[in-house]
Amino acid sequence: MPNFTFQQIRDIMDDNQSIRNMSVIAHVDHGKTTLTDSLIAKAGIIAGSKAGDSRVMDVGEEEKARGITIKSTGISLYYETEAEDKKKTPYLINLIDSPGHVDFSAEVTSALRVTDGALVVVDYVEGVCVQTETVLRQALSERIKPVLFINKVDRGILELKHTPEEMYQQFNRVIDQANKIIATYECAEMGVCQVDPLQGTVAFGSGYYGWAFNLQKFARMYSD
Repeated sequence: MPNFTFQQIRDIMDDNQSIRNMSVIAHVDHGKTTLTDSLIAKAGIIAGSKAGDSRVMDVGEEEKARGITIKSTGISLYYETEAEDKKKTPYLINLIDSPGHVDFSAEVTSALRVTDGALVVVDYVEGVCVQTETVLRQALSERIKPVLFINKVDRGILELKHTPEEMYQQFNRVIDQANKIIATYECAEMGVCQVDPLQGTVAFGSGYYGWAFNLQKFARMYSD
């Protein structure tokens, strides 16, 4: 069952300050659609066990057959954030999953033009790739500030057996790569666009296994 009611969705639609429009953008096969599945599962729309296999946002027959996203597709999710005082603040998140293949870049641009922010997904192992730079450039040209999600961290743990120090260094490399691209295309009118874990604009996790964290989450855990 969803973790919200239709009435909650309807009520929050009248509060513009509580609505966020987000595009999920990335290089092909870096895990956008799987991550989106996990977010949909978190909202209770699909079972957690089906996240990653359902590919809810791939609605076309060709998309399902080829296993890639061709058209940008949106979904509305109800989510409550929990502040330090344990008070929960509700938000309506209109999430758009966009293609990662270079042939469908126009779909990414269309999605960015109706969103407030861009969630840039980067594979922990592969790092920033050619299409990552393309979608970042598209976002910044549309005056959209990005946040970074380093996905497939499970590969570093289970597949590559990285030590904590090796994982830390790889995180740094990915963040530096992203920031170099952002520095190339950002403009002064947008303010600070560089992503920084200390500012809460970088998160780490695994869309496939359905877990993620940022530094603020760990800081709250240790402070408790």
